[in-house]
Amino acid sequence: MLKVEIVAIGKLKESYLREACAEYSKRLGAYCQFTVTELKEYRLPDDPSPAQIEKCLEEEGNQILARLGKDSCLVSMCIEGKELSSPELSKKIQEFALDGASHLVFAIGGSHGLSQAVKQKSKLRLSMSPMTFPHQLARVMLMEQIYRGFTIAAGSKYHK
Repeated sequence: MLKVEIVAIGKLKESYLREACAEYSKRLGAYCQFTVTELKEYRLPDDPSPAQIEKCLEEEGNQILARLGKDSCLVSMCIEGKELSSPELSKKIQEFALDGASHLVFAIGGSHGLSQAVKQKSKLRLSMSPMTFPHQLARVMLMEQIYRGFTIAAGSKYHK
């Protein structure tokens, strides 16, 4: 069974977001071994300099990259990434599995995004939209789309 993991910088603060994630996590259990890993957010001052932001991205990126194994297939969630429809994402997940990936990792950065090192290591840079969303809400949206992708592949009526 395919392992799917979301590696996210920071913890979900709002209970309604945690509840939504718990629901999709439960649903995904029927299709894959699903986990969410929350990594420590790098602390920045209120008005960080570009150098401080770069250091933040580097530190958070190192945490993400340390989670990857040899069998990991990394997907970076970033605004400049490729936009896919739900059926296209479903097909991409299936392609990764058919190409031998046994551990699919979706990386969600902190408020400043992801480091170049993480993006360069990725098999896919994925964007949800050209709009900007809070990274905590993005986690729920991504989980729903992963779930939708599996239901599309299974021929379920969930996707209309």
